[in-house]
Amino acid sequence: MAASDPPLPRALRLLWQQDPTPRRSRGLSREAIVAAAIELADSDGLAALSMARLAERLGCGTMSLYRHVANKDELVTFMLAAGPGPPPSPPQGTDWRAALTNWAHELWAVYHRHPWILQTASAGPPADPGQLAWLDAGLAALSRTGLTEREKLTAVIAVLVFTRGSAALAIEARVVDDRAYPALLRRLVDPSRFPALAAAVDAGVFDQADDGPLTEFHSGLGQLLDGIAAQTR
Repeated sequence: MAASDPPLPRALRLLWQQDPTPRRSRGLSREAIVAAAIELADSDGLAALSMARLAERLGCGTMSLYRHVANKDELVTFMLAAGPGPPPSPPQGTDWRAALTNWAHELWAVYHRHPWILQTASAGPPADPGQLAWLDAGLAALSRTGLTEREKLTAVIAVLVFTRGSAALAIEARVVDDRAYPALLRRLVDPSRFPALAAAVDAGVFDQADDGPLTEFHSGLGQLLDGIAAQTR
């Protein structure tokens, strides 16, 4: 780190082990606190997570948590580093397309296990070792494509954004009546004003497919990978 570089936030220093590992305090550890926070967010959502509720879950005083975690924002940084788990290793003998497809499928599964991750866009670009390991794995899948480093990053970010958005739509569809939105569009969309959208509505593209959102995700991902493949030739 250059002398002119700004200091890292405390959470990143801890995650990259540039600060001494905090000692346990009254049986607590940062790892235990983060694991409990992830469980709480998985079950009740990120909005339900508070330091007071987390302390109640752990059977300790709220102030005990602050010996390990400075505030909720720092806690979310720790959660984002730990929640996804390690990235997948590409199956032996697979080409870049199969490797990146597997990467996207595993990321889709992460979002469904931990939907609260989809609510953390305001946390900024990843800088922790957990999320950067996933980015590294995505880039590694394209290592033998002949793409430039910038093209690799652009491709991986495109797959990431598509996967994130598809997962968010699929998760939202589980908690609302997925028939209501197409019916509402049929009532509101005027073909003279929105001809292309009206054609899509009439074709039933907003209706939930019989084989579910995962099939739609596969189809869209395939189209996206076709575009990446065209750049590798």
